[in-house]
Amino acid sequence: MTYSRKVFIPLTQLCRDVCHYCTFAQTPRKIEQAYMPVEDVIELCRRGEAMGCQEALFTLGERPELRYSAARKALQAMGFETTLEYVREVAARVLSDTGLLPHINAGCMDEREIAMLRPVSASMGIMLESASPRLCEKGMPHYGSPDKQPERRLKTLELAGQASVPFTSGILIGIGETRLERIESLLALRQIHRRYGHLQEIIIQNFRAKPATLMSSAPEPDLEDLLWTIAVARLVFGEGMNIQAPPNLSPGVLPQLVAAGINDWGGVSPLTPDHVNPEAPWPHLDRLAGETAAAGKFLEQRLTIYPRYVTAPQRWLDENVCESVMHLSDASGFARRDGWVPGEEHAVPDIEARLLAEHPSADKVSSSIRDIVLRCERSDSLQESDVTRLFEARGSDFSYVVARADQLRRTVHGETVSYVVNRNINYTNVCYFKCQFCAFSKGKLSEDLRGRPYDISAEELALRAAEAWERGATEVCLQGGIHPDYTGQTYLDILATVQRAAPGMHIHAFSPLEVQQGAATLGIGVPAFLKRLRKAGLNTLPGTAAEVLHDEVRALLCPDKLNTAQWLQVMEAAHQEGFRTTATIMYGHIDRPHHWARHLMEIRRLQQRTGGFTEFVPLPYVHMEAPMYLKGLSRRGPSFREAVLMHAVARLVFHGLIDNIQSSWVKMGREGVVACLNAGANDLGGSLMNESITRAAGSGHGQEWEPSDLERRILAAGRTPLMRTTLYGEAPAERKASAFSAVPLKPISSAPAAREQRNKRLRSAQHGIALADITPLHVRQRSPEASLYEHVVLMAACN
Repeated sequence: MTYSRKVFIPLTQLCRDVCHYCTFAQTPRKIEQAYMPVEDVIELCRRGEAMGCQEALFTLGERPELRYSAARKALQAMGFETTLEYVREVAARVLSDTGLLPHINAGCMDEREIAMLRPVSASMGIMLESASPRLCEKGMPHYGSPDKQPERRLKTLELAGQASVPFTSGILIGIGETRLERIESLLALRQIHRRYGHLQEIIIQNFRAKPATLMSSAPEPDLEDLLWTIAVARLVFGEGMNIQAPPNLSPGVLPQLVAAGINDWGGVSPLTPDHVNPEAPWPHLDRLAGETAAAGKFLEQRLTIYPRYVTAPQRWLDENVCESVMHLSDASGFARRDGWVPGEEHAVPDIEARLLAEHPSADKVSSSIRDIVLRCERSDSLQESDVTRLFEARGSDFSYVVARADQLRRTVHGETVSYVVNRNINYTNVCYFKCQFCAFSKGKLSEDLRGRPYDISAEELALRAAEAWERGATEVCLQGGIHPDYTGQTYLDILATVQRAAPGMHIHAFSPLEVQQGAATLGIGVPAFLKRLRKAGLNTLPGTAAEVLHDEVRALLCPDKLNTAQWLQVMEAAHQEGFRTTATIMYGHIDRPHHWARHLMEIRRLQQRTGGFTEFVPLPYVHMEAPMYLKGLSRRGPSFREAVLMHAVARLVFHGLIDNIQSSWVKMGREGVVACLNAGANDLGGSLMNESITRAAGSGHGQEWEPSDLERRILAAGRTPLMRTTLYGEAPAERKASAFSAVPLKPISSAPAAREQRNKRLRSAQHGIALADITPLHVRQRSPEASLYEHVVLMAACN
């Protein structure tokens, strides 16, 4: 069950129509001002925003300037000719100055007016009320109301469909229409919707008699009549339509409305009254959630535009509105309900914290979710639709998925949480690929992003590797941009240099993109190049450059990069050569749950063939400096719920195939990864001396998480820390001793990208480089008490 948290804006209560049941429309003598000032609207919206509102509902009378001189004079004083021109101005300010999306109920409109309002609203609406012209006859409720002529309102609905505007409509029952006329009204709406697909909801609103109206003594429809009409609307429109009934007009019977066929409560405001029905207060949102739960449903917040339309923005949204909708929505198109984003240190959002702690009874969990989880636990076959369903879990379903994933984690790993002491060495940020998410790479058009183009020397590469060994690292992770001057020999030289500087170091290096590019520059196949890399000292490969393994996403995200099949082919070749690799996903940008499901299933199928993946690493998209976010073309990364689910669903889907699910602290933050340890994750990745890629994207995390503090966090979470190797063995005791006594990192040198930096093989002493030049400064200043072991390591590195 959904609802929209809104601010109700009665922009003007003047109206040229005289509906016999309405108390919203007033005459100029009864109101203080003809139009609500724009600054008052902005202030009201900002108050609503602070209370979690995301919709600004504009309700107004129809074309009052055609009836009242007071309306014409007020508009003229503000510089407008018509009410709808003023609506456009105020909606534009709300869209630009607040975090609310305008929904405009402007009444009947022509083609030009709809086009005028579309760039400043996420959705619009007009209640048909009734398709019966009989209700406009003398003595009937719409007599004297020219805008209530059915053909005029149906024409507005038709024009909205032609303009691809997500639209709201519905019927008002109990105003003198027959049941047959209600059905005819619903069929008229269905006919238009079948042509254009733009009706996102149908409202079944029950008439409430109001004092001081011509219909103050008219009988209201009873509960049976309301339930019958809801049920008919559901039958007429089928399962795909959102059927809504206002909860404030039927207090005390909300579960019965749900049983009759509705799936939405409409807009509910924690701030403003229902100005159309002021006698009927909104239910408190906690109470609404409770009554929804009593009906066996979970209450989820949506935007004014429904998920189906959010997820197809090219058709349904003006580009002026698209950025705001992406900012406010999650991957499924529902409302993003908290301020958590990857790359910033946030407290765990309250609602997710409660759901994480909840262990729902089986009767509260969807049968489909229970069935899919059971098949995961048994390592049975899965379909992409099953995995998509897991990613859509909310409420008790979410709690159940997370709890079962954590139980599997406990079964496989007990209470052990592992990590590796390592150093990231990103040897260049120059790249000729144009990935829309990447703020790390630098090309001719990206120098305005963080930092300048660099390309480190072989000597600097050796210094960093040797320093990492001195500080207890067992692994260096080597990756960089795809430099246009790099060849496969460059990568071979990088391996040679690291081996000389730190002979005992495990080298974890080169994404599938680098492997393919290196092979192509040498004119050999990927398998042959992998053999050379192994011979040169490469131990394992990172499974990066995967992003999302769905070509629909990759066509927009990284169109000139490896496609899905190519990434999988490089990984399969690596596994066949005997390499172990990681697998990753970078999610939360333009992707959707079905894309994630395809990605996980592709990894699962490859693992079933090769068994080569050691771990799965969810990498939430960090948006701050990403080019596509700065252009307004992506979301702000996954919501916290989605990030937790990615770890939990991965644990379930990969059960019996990939034992290790890693949580990235540079993306999730320290509190975030601890939450993921309760959702199926068992590993915190690396300590990451000098992490730079995520920081380039705008993250406040990175550089290094010292092993001593990392272990304290693990212990505080009630788990047992394990310093591991890349291949998940326990790290040697001397490595741990070095890591826990490490001196602070020395400043690194990232030389500007220049041709002399391209050679990554160390020059010999005979060519003018002293042995001391490739020895880290803190090593050169070691005391005489340094161990024989350390001196042997140092000499091996220098030689």
